[in-house]
Amino acid sequence: MFTNDGYRKARIATLIAFLINGFSVGTFVSRIPDFKRTLAISNSLLGTSLLFATAGVFIAIRPASKIAAKFGSGPVTKYSAMTLCLGVPLVGLLFNLQWFWLSLFIYGSLSSVHDLSMNSQASALEHVGDKRVMSKFHAGWSLGGLAGGAIGGVAASAGLTPRLHFLLVGILILTVALLTKNWFLPANADQHVINKEAKKSKRPTKFLILGLLGLGGAIGEGAASDWGGVLARDTFHASPFVTALPYVFFSTMMVAGRISGDRIATKYGASKLLTWSGAIAGVGLALGLISNNIFGILVAWLLLGAGLATIIPMLVSASGKLANSEFVGVVSAAEGVALVTGVAYFGFVIGPPLIGFVADQTSLRWAMMIPAGLAILVSLTARKVITS
Repeated sequence: MFTNDGYRKARIATLIAFLINGFSVGTFVSRIPDFKRTLAISNSLLGTSLLFATAGVFIAIRPASKIAAKFGSGPVTKYSAMTLCLGVPLVGLLFNLQWFWLSLFIYGSLSSVHDLSMNSQASALEHVGDKRVMSKFHAGWSLGGLAGGAIGGVAASAGLTPRLHFLLVGILILTVALLTKNWFLPANADQHVINKEAKKSKRPTKFLILGLLGLGGAIGEGAASDWGGVLARDTFHASPFVTALPYVFFSTMMVAGRISGDRIATKYGASKLLTWSGAIAGVGLALGLISNNIFGILVAWLLLGAGLATIIPMLVSASGKLANSEFVGVVSAAEGVALVTGVAYFGFVIGPPLIGFVADQTSLRWAMMIPAGLAILVSLTARKVITS
């Protein structure tokens, strides 16, 4: 059905899609302090404002799955990249607070459509090629995010305004999208017609369970990113350099784990990989917290990154396989991915404030036992949910 050259080009295009999506997010995050300063708003109002982007993500994800199922994830990934290049510059305009809210909502929606469709295309590539590639694509997203954040930091230090910076990023995304627009799998690779009668007779609870496991992983990812430096600084009075190390260690191991994840899952199975991953993340984090010293925290964040790296990619991959096997005609791969990611990504929203609330009642060190426990729960339940 597809030539080797066509499959290879589709893999390259999909990897690039993950890179530019991560790059756009890294770019956005790197300029958040500039948003606050330009609009002269408080920390609390900034936090509330950022929820508009989150709202855009969650509102768009289900419609996006239906569009990807109807028209094919390849074409949707192609065109959503071309719209993403508009969403990024809109945020950089910063006319006023109300515009900021609207632009965040638009950016979140467009990013969500692109995210969902590229994950669906990755799932289609796994199905067509009968080979695991999802984890490598997510490694690409992580690398793109790191690159976007690093370049954004340089741009901010050089005095480049968010308006010009985001315009340049938008042009870059458009250029890349145009160069790769004909490389994706054709629409018929994963177009899906849902049997309405079959849909009424079955409830895809397995997707919900996969999503809940992803939720546990996402809470850990969000907590590791947001609270590692705070824990090092406030609890152990670390220097500014050491304060930055937990996130650096975590991010490095996330990329390394995702690069090797497909190979390990192919050799040992996704269920075993998730069992080991959850145990490494959960036990490693718990022991580091119990050690009650900065060296233990650094090792804990290293192991947390190694363990959490493959959880969401493997669960997204499993959702596509489930849709293409058990729920053919009931749930498309795109809708399966949306069901799992929709639940899982909610962890990025609730994780940081949940940890903060518990930390206020106890301490941040003990609050971080929550993601440790959730990772161990993933380890204990993975084999019961995923069979291969």
